[in-house]
Amino acid sequence: MEALEALTTRASPLALVEPGPAGAAIEVMLCAAARAPDHGRLHPWRFIVISGNARHALGDVLAAGLHRREPDASPAVLDKERAKPLRAPLVVIVVARVREHKNVPAIEQVVSAGAAAQNILVAAHALGYGGFWRTGAAAYDSGIKEALGLRTQDAIVGFLYLGTVAVPAPSLPRSAPAEFVVYWTGPAPVSQAKTTPNFSE
Repeated sequence: MEALEALTTRASPLALVEPGPAGAAIEVMLCAAARAPDHGRLHPWRFIVISGNARHALGDVLAAGLHRREPDASPAVLDKERAKPLRAPLVVIVVARVREHKNVPAIEQVVSAGAAAQNILVAAHALGYGGFWRTGAAAYDSGIKEALGLRTQDAIVGFLYLGTVAVPAPSLPRSAPAEFVVYWTGPAPVSQAKTTPNFSE
């Protein structure tokens, strides 16, 4: 698949099944991730790759985290949380390992990890797989970070679920660039200020 086609046709499917990316496919996806913009060459991203029975262990970690946050959660709710990693044959947790740097603020390091996550999704699509990105409260839970071998200050940017598409993404209208792009040519004169596009609308 050509690069532009992969970028403009990728969408998050509703359901994924086996087979998932493995071996060389995972290597290609992670190599694509490592090409994310990286100010200062800090390599702020880390990738935790989870497949097979390890998904059940991750499910136990997620359920334990939910139980800590919500002690009154019902067994059914905990079971639903425990089953999340089983939604796909492969889970890649993308982490921003943020460090102090005088020239590279934390936000740039987190955004770099986000770009790496997007590269993984696009690469998976180009290889014939599907993927979707999730976060939720688990991404900000210090106990879950500890169970994954992370530091409290590390940021879980997303849980990427990857596999073969079983139910494709619904056909949704996409906004035209004109709806969110402004071609700026310089500050507008005061008399024209009212016509300046307002992105907050």
